[in-house]
Amino acid sequence: MIEAPDLDVSGAIRVLAVALDLLGTFAFALSGAMAGVKHRFDVFGIVVLSFAAGNAGGITRDLLIGAVPPPAVHDWRYLAASIVAGVVTFFGHRLVDRLRGYVQVVDGAGLALFAASGSHKALVFGTPPVMAAVLGMITGIGGGILRDVLTSEIPTVLRSEIYAIAALAGAAVVVIGTVLALPSVIVMVAGAILCFGIRMLALRRSWNLPRLARPTPPAEERDSRDGGEP
Repeated sequence: MIEAPDLDVSGAIRVLAVALDLLGTFAFALSGAMAGVKHRFDVFGIVVLSFAAGNAGGITRDLLIGAVPPPAVHDWRYLAASIVAGVVTFFGHRLVDRLRGYVQVVDGAGLALFAASGSHKALVFGTPPVMAAVLGMITGIGGGILRDVLTSEIPTVLRSEIYAIAALAGAAVVVIGTVLALPSVIVMVAGAILCFGIRMLALRRSWNLPRLARPTPPAEERDSRDGGEP
């Protein structure tokens, strides 16, 4: 009777977590590069924006959980993914212009991948479940925030769109599944799919969080704006 070889499950989970992290880095780096093309950055600026968008969230998470130095600093693959995304986008900018409508799809993919991998890594480093979910969200939104700030735009997460909530929902699935001792591969994939699905549905159906209505200006302010006419 031939025995089946032992499977290194923990090794497979580590490989999946790193793969999700690298894919998220590449996806967010692409979104950063596309934003750089939109704002007519030069090739260096596009690569810098790619690295910032692709790695800011992960670096923030790693510093908070004590995973130092962060992989984005000592693992060449993260830098390579960012540079490849920036260079490809720069030299293929005509194609990027045609695909500009897909920027939010790429951004959503990065958000989902980072939310799943970020919350899983936080749990591995002993972070309490609730904060692990929050750190998964931070991993997902950090790169987008820095990208928008560097291009002088209001960060998406600060507007009324369903963005951070989608990341938090995906991260929560990973955390809850891990607490219930479900297979890590399944919960990470499920969390990423949920986050991406919520984000895409929010974009398609224009779902927004509630926000305050713009207040009506006082009568004196209206009069002065109209040139003092009665």
